[in-house]
Amino acid sequence: MKSGAPPQSDAEGPAPTRAWVRLYSGKRLDLLNPTPFDWEDSDLATGLARTYRWGGHSAWDLPLSVAQHSLLVLALRRAWHPAIDDPRADLRELLHDADEGLLGFDCISVVKPFLGERYRRLTESLERAVALRYGLAPWTEAEKKPHKRADRVAAASEAVHVVGWTHREVRATLGIAHQPLTEDPLIAIYGGVPWEPWSPALAAERFLTELRALSLRLEP
Repeated sequence: MKSGAPPQSDAEGPAPTRAWVRLYSGKRLDLLNPTPFDWEDSDLATGLARTYRWGGHSAWDLPLSVAQHSLLVLALRRAWHPAIDDPRADLRELLHDADEGLLGFDCISVVKPFLGERYRRLTESLERAVALRYGLAPWTEAEKKPHKRADRVAAASEAVHVVGWTHREVRATLGIAHQPLTEDPLIAIYGGVPWEPWSPALAAERFLTELRALSLRLEP
């Protein structure tokens, strides 16, 4: 580009010749035009288990997967709101970041504004495909409050126990007002070492088990 030339907008430039990916099952997912039939449950579990939070950074030997995060958020919401005994609500909770597993990318929040409108449209199209596939209704404002609390507390806890942020940095830098947890809620369910990131194979197995259990509860 010549000096002084205006930068290209999101709308400019040639369309990509290929925007599909080959999944674990062998199926093909068109990222720009996804349908609810393009992946198996095992593809989603594998994708989420191999997609990492916090930019892939970790104070442990392994980074934390979105699959493990999703199970943590579900465990917190269940513990704090036992009256929400609804498998469809649990499924929506479990799949709240499902688009990231299909894309294979969990963008850290401070970078998202730089990626522009095209990235937003891409993630929204994947979210719609997930909602159609699993019959997920949009959250109402009242329904979303328990989710947001669980998601933010999970993030604060991961920041401290997985990545190594200080409590002060969680508040001042990350802008999370919620107090990080001391105990890892997943230990009571799965055992292991508190806050230790799981291997991709283990994260995929545990996520897929929960996904299938909830799907069975929804069968007529």
